[in-house]
Amino acid sequence: MCGRYSLFTPPADLEDRFDARFERAFTPTYNAAPSQSVAVVPDEAPETIRQFEWGFSPPWGDGDRLINARAESLSETRAFRSAYEGRPTTAGGADELAAAPASGRCLVLADGFYEWVPTETGNQPYRIAFEDDRPFAMAGLWERREPPSADEQAGLDAFGGGIDEPTDDPGPCETVTIVTMAPNELVAELHDRMPAILSPGAERRWLRAEDPTADLEPHPAESMTAYPVSTAVNSPAADDPSLVEPVDA
Repeated sequence: MCGRYSLFTPPADLEDRFDARFERAFTPTYNAAPSQSVAVVPDEAPETIRQFEWGFSPPWGDGDRLINARAESLSETRAFRSAYEGRPTTAGGADELAAAPASGRCLVLADGFYEWVPTETGNQPYRIAFEDDRPFAMAGLWERREPPSADEQAGLDAFGGGIDEPTDDPGPCETVTIVTMAPNELVAELHDRMPAILSPGAERRWLRAEDPTADLEPHPAESMTAYPVSTAVNSPAADDPSLVEPVDA
């Protein structure tokens, strides 16, 4: 699972690294949480870094956000199949097909993610990142739907961090989910899943290839590190540089 992560790399460095430009002003986040706006590079506009809400909300669901998608079943799961395959999969005829949301693959930009380990005194959060804190891309899926009614809107989007955006935009809702997979040796000591971190050479293939599953492999553990951080990260309202500092476990 990937339920929190960080992205505090300077915007200019992100633009250089991913060969894309921010569509709107960006504010670093040390604690990105579901339903917040997060930075992505979508396949429909790979030259831009855009902001999508974290968590799919399919109309047949019970209101819970689908923040992760299992790599092993992307082409089989109803909620993710269209985005992964890059085309609608509705079976209700031309009218329903025309009304299906736009969807596709994307890169979700990050420079670290968090996992929690049970201890005798409670769950201890750990931050996992590259040893030099360099940014990376997690494989993601996106879709565009009409926004929910006011009665249906709830979540964590009022908390800080992420990309500044207008609050009165009545346009379609663009959402993203992060692909997860079996962990590498480092993450396996903390959790049984990890985000699908793409190698730099695989990033554009994820956006463009007909079948990019060969690139969905656990990232080698040798260049990564994991260390305990403050339990302040437990609150999605917390978002400051102290959250990524190591503490004694």
